[in-house]
Amino acid sequence: MPIDAAKALAAEPRSGEITWVPKDVQLYHLGIGAGIPATDPDELRYTLESRLHVLPSFATVAGAGSPGVISGLSMPGVNVDLAKVLHGGQSLTIHRPLPVRGTATATGRIAAVYDKGKAAVLVMRTEVADADGPLWTNDAQIFVRGEGGWGGDRGPSTRREPPAGEPDRIVDRHVREDQALLYRLSGDYNPLHADPEFAKLAGFDRPILHGLCTYGMTLKAVVDTLLGGDVSRVRSYSTRFAGVVYPGETLRMRMWHTPESTTVAVSAVDRDDAPVLADTIVEHG
Repeated sequence: MPIDAAKALAAEPRSGEITWVPKDVQLYHLGIGAGIPATDPDELRYTLESRLHVLPSFATVAGAGSPGVISGLSMPGVNVDLAKVLHGGQSLTIHRPLPVRGTATATGRIAAVYDKGKAAVLVMRTEVADADGPLWTNDAQIFVRGEGGWGGDRGPSTRREPPAGEPDRIVDRHVREDQALLYRLSGDYNPLHADPEFAKLAGFDRPILHGLCTYGMTLKAVVDTLLGGDVSRVRSYSTRFAGVVYPGETLRMRMWHTPESTTVAVSAVDRDDAPVLADTIVEHG
């Protein structure tokens, strides 16, 4: 069996130093669509160094996303075909507001291995701390098709009951034609998001947008629309990747809001509201 769950869970964590500066934060914000309109005071908090704050989802690319998913797939006990790997979900816990520049230690390990029958799910956890203590914890849920069925723990269900009633807010966000090209400069250079020939080999008509770009766009919409633009109110943010997005499309974000959390469903307007992000919740103060 290519995945040895016991060996993977027992493997020593991998640690490394990561750094980021305001330019990295600004580039990430531009990659998720910030800066429109360019002179809007609310947008300048994402683009102008003298007013800069950090959207918490920047944690997924800080230090160019290191240690990343590919690094985790080379951990002891894991030997899988990358063609069978899908990024199934992402969850982020923020321990305190992210600084606009920083040096921190990122420690990555496989926190769980689940047997879903037809697939295995690896939970790749990255914990990041600087000299002042913990900053964030990032969990990537990775599906490996065809590697389940050994009788292991199925793990918890990430499916949530859909919210009752009409959404409190509906927000549309356009994905620019060049958005994947800009977003990839934050560290994810997978040719699936830029090279038409590679995309066709992977089964897509054309390059697709990074799932984590949609993830960032959605959090920004929640912060700007329902949290008064205050990034420090975000406590945690989780989602399940339910479908692809093509550059040039429009995303529709339906939001159900309470004082403690906002549930979001994201779909592609241009493809009959095809689901994009599901089971998505932002917990906030």
